[in-house]
Amino acid sequence: MNLVAVTSKELEKQFIAVNVKVNSGNSFYIRPLDKEINDTFNNAKNKHLQYSKFCRWVLFNEDKEPIGRIAAFTSTKYICKGTDFKIGCFGYFDCINNQEAANMLFNQAKKWLKEEGVEAMDGPINIGDRDKNWGLLIEGFDKEPIYGMSYNPPYYQQLFENYGFQNYYNQYYFTIDVHRPLAERYQERYNKFKAKPEYSARHIDKRNLKKHASDFATVYNAAWAQHEEAKEITEEQVLKHFDAMKPIMDERLIWFTYYKEEPIAMFINIPDVNQYFKHFNGKFGLLQKLQLLLMKRRGVCKKLIGIAFGVVPKYQTLGVDSFMMQECANLIQGKDWYHEYEMGWTGDWNPKMINIYHNLGAEQSRRLVTYRFIFDNKYPFERHPALDYKIK
Repeated sequence: MNLVAVTSKELEKQFIAVNVKVNSGNSFYIRPLDKEINDTFNNAKNKHLQYSKFCRWVLFNEDKEPIGRIAAFTSTKYICKGTDFKIGCFGYFDCINNQEAANMLFNQAKKWLKEEGVEAMDGPINIGDRDKNWGLLIEGFDKEPIYGMSYNPPYYQQLFENYGFQNYYNQYYFTIDVHRPLAERYQERYNKFKAKPEYSARHIDKRNLKKHASDFATVYNAAWAQHEEAKEITEEQVLKHFDAMKPIMDERLIWFTYYKEEPIAMFINIPDVNQYFKHFNGKFGLLQKLQLLLMKRRGVCKKLIGIAFGVVPKYQTLGVDSFMMQECANLIQGKDWYHEYEMGWTGDWNPKMINIYHNLGAEQSRRLVTYRFIFDNKYPFERHPALDYKIK
């Protein structure tokens, strides 16, 4: 077997081909868009690379066929609260069911990271935001992956744990029938805030994305930026994301709550574009874009996914989240727009968010794991600490 660093367009194609090969024959597999994978490693496309160094490799067998891949990277923005040693990262791991081959890939990532002064590695994770390619699928192989979700064969768990990786934290996805009435408490809180004119919950208007980008940044920076591995986001960065989402964006699925026109909560959802992408075999040229528009007009996608939720800390115990969700439910329930809602993952270190999902009546649909491997047993292994929700 031979490991080769990705340094050419041809090797980029082989890097992508490994993922397709190991998932071939699985009817639930949806091939990610080639362009999105390549853009992850493109300095001009991925803003996170300004804080990162990375290298990626393809593993070939004796017949020069690609049988494995991995990427390793460091990032000054990847900060683990309570950890006294430097953590590196790896992701985009794929491999045939062969422990020797997997060990070669893990050892290469470890070797490269050690040369960068790293003493442990977490993964598989994304060079970028947590909403894409984060974690190893452990439970939930019997359904199609939603957009951005990691998907892999079941035997990967054994490859990881045989090598010595430990479960740093679980990532849970939850699902619910769109038309299932919310619990009575949601209606009660909705009535309470609906009677107060200073509070309002509204979905966005595509004609006013700049304002909504500012609203998102305000809530996100108050609700999330103080947490581990998180960082402040600018209005310009959000607007860029919104502009990219515009072709598939459904205004009725993106909500903000306001107190006297000050944004205090957000509930961000999109159609599951994997329901479109599964027809494209990794391509997204002009033909595929036209196909997407036609499918969108026909209402092909009946599934929506949650990608962000947050409440400004001083409003977190008041019930404004319930008010906002019920307002959204009042609009979309009883229509034939969507049937299933799957929420983006939350870690086992975020019990408050898990409790919100349970209160919605949602059921766990999948479990992924982010693993940690400490080099040379230099430090004791500790699982991810729980979030501190004290309002300061």
